[in-house]
Amino acid sequence: MKLVFGFIFSIAGAMVYAQERQFPVVPNFGGVFPIEKAAPVPDPDLKYNIVMEVSMASEKPDELNFAINNVARLLNLHALAGIPKANVHVVVAIHGEAAYCLMNNEAYQKKYKTKNPNLPLLKVLKDAGAELYVCGQSLYARNIDRQTLSPDVAVALSMITTVTTYQLKGYAFLKY
Repeated sequence: MKLVFGFIFSIAGAMVYAQERQFPVVPNFGGVFPIEKAAPVPDPDLKYNIVMEVSMASEKPDELNFAINNVARLLNLHALAGIPKANVHVVVAIHGEAAYCLMNNEAYQKKYKTKNPNLPLLKVLKDAGAELYVCGQSLYARNIDRQTLSPDVAVALSMITTVTTYQLKGYAFLKY
């Protein structure tokens, strides 16, 4: 009898966690799960100004960059929590090995022999209001021609100056 009840409770518990990911702001990327009775929760009256440093490369060239996908997660999590889109401003300072994830398909395919899986993500992030900047210093250090970048990314002087400028403007800092 204990075995039967244990089995029933384990099935019921699995059903609770069988939720599907939600994509309230960034479609198809950065899916998040609703969490009931979570604490603390974001305050819908606050303005969320966030600057994110992204330096991680994709683990495999044919896979989505985990760190850039976390930008989508950040936007979706705030939307899921009821924060108005107008109250979330995200700036992304991309540098280091992550700079390769920003190349157009032609340049990416030349380097990795596969299409760039990050290009659709970059487009929807920009459409969702994220500002995407690549470190100009990283481009030079890695011999990446700015003409080969996704049109959804702007070139900044550096990651360092982008992050410090936004931090001095009161932006919260996250690093991936």
